[in-house]
Amino acid sequence: MIAELMEIILYVQDMDAQVRFYRDTLGLSVAYPAALADYGQVSWVTFNTGACTLALHGGGRRDFGQDAPKFVFRVANIYDARETLWGRGVTVGEVFEAAPGTLVVNGLDPEGNKFSLESSSHAPQA
Repeated sequence: MIAELMEIILYVQDMDAQVRFYRDTLGLSVAYPAALADYGQVSWVTFNTGACTLALHGGGRRDFGQDAPKFVFRVANIYDARETLWGRGVTVGEVFEAAPGTLVVNGLDPEGNKFSLESSSHAPQA
């Protein structure tokens, strides 16, 4: 059912400072949006990190448990995956379109850690 770990989302307060840290200090290259002088007004930045993307998501408030990193898993059919997890007793929400062409469903593991399943809305769905 799960194809791969595709993304880790880190919620941040100061996007420009965080981009400078991951880009300039750690040496990661920005995948999107590339080549901005100031990332302070951007709410979504991704880095090239190999098979799994590191994504910074603006609007973090340092609320433990609310702003914790979220793991995102790629699935072929989000509706089938959601129903399978629901049937196994996993807490999952409804499927929604997070961005054009991107379907997401959020869930919780047994300790309340957040994860998401993601698929393309262009892929065959139920």
